[in-house]
Amino acid sequence: MKKTGKLLWLAILIALLTLGFSACGDSAGDSAVSGDDAAANETQEEAAVGAELNISAAASLTDALEEIYAEYQKDSNDVINFNFAASGTLQKQILEGAPCDMFISASKGHMDGLADENLIVPESRKDMLGNALTLIAAAEKAGVVTVESLTGADIASIAVGEPETVPAGNYAKQTLESLGVWDELQAKMIFAKDVRQVLEYVDTGNADCGFVYRSDAAMLTTGVIVTDLPEDSHSPIVYPAALIAGSGNETAAQAFYDYLQSDYAAGVFEKYGFTVI
Repeated sequence: MKKTGKLLWLAILIALLTLGFSACGDSAGDSAVSGDDAAANETQEEAAVGAELNISAAASLTDALEEIYAEYQKDSNDVINFNFAASGTLQKQILEGAPCDMFISASKGHMDGLADENLIVPESRKDMLGNALTLIAAAEKAGVVTVESLTGADIASIAVGEPETVPAGNYAKQTLESLGVWDELQAKMIFAKDVRQVLEYVDTGNADCGFVYRSDAAMLTTGVIVTDLPEDSHSPIVYPAALIAGSGNETAAQAFYDYLQSDYAAGVFEKYGFTVI
């Protein structure tokens, strides 16, 4: 009788142990499945977020690039951080190691500076756009400002981008030098950090007139366009673009670069006064 009782308890114990191991196995299996699901979800979330790009571009491109990016976002999860400033300022930042995946300059010289340091992908470089240099005037000087009147007493202030860092300022300097009046006008000059600041100075009446790109002149709210300067009075206005070497986001940067060369992007650039090359 005692032997039978012991066998019964042993059978019950074995049964309980079997159920316990089975439950543990199921739990481990569930954990494995849950782990797989979590990994899959994480991958999907990463794909949904996309890459984060840093693009340095000439200040005159602000409105056009922001409009193009708004359309690009409809089919891409990539996030683009634009850094708009004078091309010389942007070149200096990139040379000093600022994060950047693509550079769009308003002058060939500033792109050449990066190429000399092997900081761009050579085969990606392309002259994308052209522009014109335009003389604009504050509303109250609309009937007074001409190229010929710049040296006259009626014009007290002329806004110009810093020639060393602002390509539009350098083009303006070249034009005024070709007219033989650059030195004579120095006392009237108000130098700006970029072409958009020149536009603001003139549009708000803080400068009688100024030199901007035709694409910027289209953004005037109260000021007026006086005239475009002759193309042969300055170096050709060309906007080169290139991918930055070793940025780590080459695929995503190339995708947006390709989009900038699409028919849609060309239409936007032309709307804002650029010439598509």
